[in-house]
Amino acid sequence: MDNIKQFAPIVYTPTVGLVCQNYSGLFRRPRGMYFSAADRGEMLPMVYNWPADEVDMIVVTDGSRILGLGDLGVQGIGIPIGKLDLYVAAAGINPQRVMPVMIDVGTNNKELRENPLYLGLQQPRLEGEEYLSVIDEFMEAVYTRWPNVIVQFEDFQSKWAFKLLERYRHTCRMFNDDIQGTAGVAVAGLLGAVRAQGLPMSDFAKQKIVVVGAGSAGIGVLNSARQAIARILGGTDASYREATKNFWLIDKMGLVTKERVHIDADAEPFARDPEALHGLKEGASVAEVVEAVKPDVLLGLSGVGGIFNQEVLEMMRQSTSARPAIFAMSNPTKNAECTAEQAFKHVGPHIVFASGSPFTDVELGGGKIGHANQGNNMYLFPGIGLGSLVSGAQIISDGMLQAAAECLAAYMKDEEVEEGIIFPSISSIRDITKHVAAAVMTEAIKEGLAEGYRDKDPKEMAEMSQEDILKHVELNMWHPKYSALVSSPR
Repeated sequence: MDNIKQFAPIVYTPTVGLVCQNYSGLFRRPRGMYFSAADRGEMLPMVYNWPADEVDMIVVTDGSRILGLGDLGVQGIGIPIGKLDLYVAAAGINPQRVMPVMIDVGTNNKELRENPLYLGLQQPRLEGEEYLSVIDEFMEAVYTRWPNVIVQFEDFQSKWAFKLLERYRHTCRMFNDDIQGTAGVAVAGLLGAVRAQGLPMSDFAKQKIVVVGAGSAGIGVLNSARQAIARILGGTDASYREATKNFWLIDKMGLVTKERVHIDADAEPFARDPEALHGLKEGASVAEVVEAVKPDVLLGLSGVGGIFNQEVLEMMRQSTSARPAIFAMSNPTKNAECTAEQAFKHVGPHIVFASGSPFTDVELGGGKIGHANQGNNMYLFPGIGLGSLVSGAQIISDGMLQAAAECLAAYMKDEEVEEGIIFPSISSIRDITKHVAAAVMTEAIKEGLAEGYRDKDPKEMAEMSQEDILKHVELNMWHPKYSALVSSPR
């Protein structure tokens, strides 16, 4: 907690990716709870083996898409462990009330299946109803024992991430960090980039945004950004349709348009109409799209390292924005779409740069610095979890997530934003999390979702001022206070 800026890259990305790749050979002791396909029918009694009577927070993965490293199977347990370490450090969640979980349904990584040291089921992944039945049984088991627990889904492959989120989000206190957390941080960064242009955040509705990557994170960002723009435009059905026009989506096959024969259902709302292509064709490359659109923002969540090459970045010089933004958000570092140095070199010193993994600031000469902002999910997910917990929210709504993103965007001072600093220092993470949690709780109360927590009932919460809410959040954050081992002499 005292040195979080130095330890975060060790506890979590990028180090955690290397740990997961080698976890079977590094294993010393179980650090979480493991459920497997072989445990079907037994998960409810199994969950009572966990020694803690109370659990506030669970982070769960099936290991199918660990960061940008692919299917690592049971070795993905490192992700829930790392995330919960950050919950403890950033959100003050009591470390005795957290539970990392791995759901082992096999792996499609042939190399792992053939490795005699691999700790998981050495079989291909379950699919279809078999897979869903395992996740359903797990969810039923944990909510039977801990009805108020918050479950964060982490690093599930795209084809299941959205389905599972929609399956549980309306009845359970859960969220998916890859979809909703990443989206919230990206939207906060996008709003910050608007502020850096010297414009009010409401001008976000006028931005042209090219998004490279149509996985769970990319689509999650698009959905949240569209929702933010629609709210600015009035929140009507017509405003949602209008907001969609701001985005240009590029996947592994190029620009996504309505002319595509087989289009992913999640990407379909963002497919461009043929009459609104600016002379581009279906499948156009990143460079072609950037040249034609001249976007205000180029945002990468592709997992393809270096896809923002020199050609693409030089095209961003033609942006219609006085201060274009380059967001290379993929993790770990080797999967970043470009580095901070490349962005400032090929586009210019006037840009706003953000990335998912840490980069050092860039010396621009003349005493000027190009700030390499890190748009890490760590800014939001601890506050989303903490705010949901201390409000007793029934579910985690879109409004609560939007409130979190807007709070983060507004956290920076105007003079910092003018210098191109759109995310605060990680060293302030406890204070950031406190304010984000308060924003989440405020929205939960406003939407009538808050059911009370400990000594505060819903009626008392409804009467709390903003100052009262901040105090309530802070009082419920755990702090490590250790008793002296030796009594000092009187």
